[in-house]
Amino acid sequence: MSGSPTPPWQVLRHVRPSDLKALAQLVAQATHGVIDITEGVHQAVHGRMGLPGAAEGQRTGGLTGRIYQAVRGVTRLVGAGTDAALTALLPLLDDPATHPEASPQREAILAALNGVLGDTLQAMGNPLAMAMDARVGGVPLALTANALKVQVPDARAHLLLLVHGLCMNDAQWQRAGHDHGLHLAQALGATPVYLRYNTGLHTSVNGRELAVLLDQLAAAWPVPLERISIIGHSMGGLVARSALEVARQAGMDWPGSLRDLVFLGTPHHGAPLERAGHGADLLLASNPFTAPFSRLGKIRSAGITDLRHGHVLDADWQGRDRFESGADHRVPLPLPEGVSCFAVGATLAARRSRLAERLTGDGLVPLDSALGRHDDPARCLAFPSGHQFTVFRTGHLDLLSSQAVVQQMLQWLGPA
Repeated sequence: MSGSPTPPWQVLRHVRPSDLKALAQLVAQATHGVIDITEGVHQAVHGRMGLPGAAEGQRTGGLTGRIYQAVRGVTRLVGAGTDAALTALLPLLDDPATHPEASPQREAILAALNGVLGDTLQAMGNPLAMAMDARVGGVPLALTANALKVQVPDARAHLLLLVHGLCMNDAQWQRAGHDHGLHLAQALGATPVYLRYNTGLHTSVNGRELAVLLDQLAAAWPVPLERISIIGHSMGGLVARSALEVARQAGMDWPGSLRDLVFLGTPHHGAPLERAGHGADLLLASNPFTAPFSRLGKIRSAGITDLRHGHVLDADWQGRDRFESGADHRVPLPLPEGVSCFAVGATLAARRSRLAERLTGDGLVPLDSALGRHDDPARCLAFPSGHQFTVFRTGHLDLLSSQAVVQQMLQWLGPA
């Protein structure tokens, strides 16, 4: 009947009661950010006019500074009070066990939010921060032998792991009615497993966690594993490379079963949009009146800034302010020996054009970056010519539904 109220179970598919606490935390943080920017602009004008009593940096002094401190104090008190009240009330009003399955829209929004703010959400202990897990049919796997026998009763000896990209989730491998994982698994006689993770964390942090997860998954797999193949889209390829390096350094067992690594539009040498974002930060910071607004650019996650040059290892970013230097500090990491590595790159151009490949690529990742090419020979990834594939008139996300791409992967991964 038109105009009838939406059933509660339908609402819970999109919004959880715990989202109130998560939203309150984000609002409190955003309020602090606005106060900082406002005081920064005030201080810039104050200093420009040569008025006395200014504090250092972007903080005002005197009575004005005390007013800003008082506003911050009130904001902290209100935030803490709201958080405490919701913490006490939510267990009485909400039972997560009764929640219906989350809607695809909710899952997509959470994935995007984690991509942009995932490291902040995790540091805050915010309920919206996503945890890493392996999934089959959208259901998280319990990494014990007994549980996997029940959850994956038809497990095959060939495990196909699919690792999504920035601001995405495991369900988004389904695009335009096509799923590379299901298609390849059926053709290869493999079991598809989909990773879900917080893409706002450093790629090497996710790499370490994936290395441990795969070690547990391989050890508990219901049948003896003969082959592992990993397909990484975009950032997912960097996470996969990181996980393999961590596992080999730690002496884990699962790399011994890894046969194939396929990279779909992976920014091995970074993406221009993140470098442009860093340039915008520097431009804003160069002017005392706009410097406070450079804070806005610094809310973007560690995962996003890792895409500036394609970070894979802890050493690529540790010990540095990720917003200060635009230089490439990466430790060169070659493709792993003993694993067949394949790279798929895309370009929006209709035919080969060096300018289009360098400047636009697939709209997010230049072709050189996707295919591992670099002006510095030490950074080049040595994909054999037969292990590279380029698709034209194809965007970054369209790689997930391209029939040309899936047919090429079948040639690479199928029986020789």
